[in-house]
Order: sequence, then C-alpha cells, then structure tokens
Amino acid sequence: MIVVLMGYMGSGKSTIGRELATLLGYNFLDLDDFISDKENATISDIFKEKGEIYFRKKETEYLLEVINGFDNIVLALGGGTPCYGNNLSVLSDNSNVVSFYLKLSIPVLSKRLFVERQRRPLISHLNSEEELLEFIGKHLFERVQYYNKAEHTITADNKSKQDVLEDILMHLI
Repeated sequence: MIVVLMGYMGSGKSTIGRELATLLGYNFLDLDDFISDKENATISDIFKEKGEIYFRKKETEYLLEVINGFDNIVLALGGGTPCYGNNLSVLSDNSNVVSFYLKLSIPVLSKRLFVERQRRPLISHLNSEEELLEFIGKHLFERVQYYNKAEHTITADNKSKQDVLEDILMHLI
C-alpha cells in the first residue's frame, strides 16, 4: 500500500507522514525531496533555472516512478502536485494508493506559515500576516478542488498530531 498525503503547504504532510510511516512500519518519502535528489538541485533552483513547466513535467515523471516502483510507503506530495497534469489520475487509477487531504483553515495555515515564510520561496516576499492570509485564501481557492478529490479528508484544525494520526489510521484499518 502507498499512503499519499496531500494538502497546502504547512498542513503537516511531512511531519504527519514521517510519524505515520513509523507507526505503519513503512518508509517515508517526500516527493519534493525525491525530485531534488534526482535533479541534484533544490525545488527553488529548478524553478529558477529550468522553469515551472520543466518542473511540473519532472514532478509527474517522478510521481509515476514512485507509485510504480515503491510499496509500503507514506508519500507526502508537494502542495501543487495534485493540481497539475494527470497527477490525480496517477493516484486514483492505482488500487494500491490510499490518499488523504490534510485540511486546515486559512487562519491556521497563515499562523503556521508566517513564522517560517523565509524558508518558503512562494511566500517569503510577504511581510504581514494580512498579506499572507490573502495570498493563502486565493491560492487555496484554486487548489482545494484538487485536494477534495483525495479519498479521505482529515480536518486537522484544533487537533493534535496524535489525533490526526489516529484519524488516518481509522481509515486504513
């Protein structure tokens, strides 16, 4: 089985994914890290040097490689992965994949992301929480239709990490 976590940046895909993998006795794989390793460059550098179209093509190529080449993993997707190409079909057409949308409200995402915005190129230029709230609102509006196609939605506002993990495990057992 491949457990796929999707959601907006800051939703906890990597944090939850690592712990979930440990609980399941699976390996954890972050798709952005996988791409960076394969391309020998950071995601930011790939975008800068080769452009978004190149990145999105590679993202789909590497997603297919992971889905077809691994088993018993927890896979954290990049925030935009489900929104491009045929990536959702790659996931939904594979009976070995179980997908989860880690859903958080805009205010919670904003609070989480504001303190770490310097590490996130997409939002590093935003200087106030108000700007960030507006940015996330618009961006999430564009992406939520894709996230909602996950098999399961885990609403994570006001939940501990343990509660989110238990919610996911309930769907897997």
